[in-house]
Parts: sequence; C-alpha cells; structure tokens
Amino acid sequence: MQNLKKTGLFILVIFYLVAGVNHFRDPGSYYNIIPHYIPFPVFVNLLAGFCEIAFAVLLIFPKTRVIAAWGIILMLIAFLPLHISMIRNAPLYLGKLKVTPLLAWIRLLVLQPLLILWAFVYTDWFKVD
Repeated sequence: MQNLKKTGLFILVIFYLVAGVNHFRDPGSYYNIIPHYIPFPVFVNLLAGFCEIAFAVLLIFPKTRVIAAWGIILMLIAFLPLHISMIRNAPLYLGKLKVTPLLAWIRLLVLQPLLILWAFVYTDWFKVD
C-alpha cells in the first residue's frame, strides 16, 4: 500500500505541476471557463496556476505535504462554481477540448470528487501503514 501511495503522490505532483504551468502557457483556454461574475479573470487564472504549482512543490516535502493536500482540497472546492458554470454554458472549449454538457457533468460529479479524495489521502486524517 505504501508503494501505491508513493506512486500516487508522484503522479499528483506531476499532474499539478503540468496543470499549473498550463495556466501560464495557454491562459486563453482558461478565460473561456471562468464565470463572468468573477472579476479579474486574468489575475484569477494566474493565481490558480501559481497555486497549483506551489501545492505541487509543497507536496514533495513531508513537512509541507499536509498543508499542500489541504490547499488542493480547498482549491478544488473553490473551483466548484466554475464547473457548475461549465454545465450551464456547455458546449464550450477548454483549449482544443470541446466540453459537452455530459463531459461537464462528469467533471463535476466524478473528476472533482476523485481529485479531492486523491488529495485527501495525503492529509493527516488519512493514515495508511
């Protein structure tokens, strides 16, 4: 089980590093999905990218791993209005990916809870020996 947890941590770090860098590499694809009622979409996108990169780096170190995991969970919860907005505005494009209403629902009801659970594994509330 420990090997699975270490492998999951490695993948999680890479996932958030790549996701965070993508906010800077291709910011236009994110402006499309930020709800119109959220002010300063350019800033919000950069902040999201910075947080994803920072949390990925903090996950690497045992002393900061729990903080990073809780940060990821809170960030994913904060992103829930974005996913609800995606359902309302679908179909739309996230980069080259066409987000249909079905895909938007899957992101909200399947992907987000799985990502939250995955981060939860690295909190101090989840112990695996």
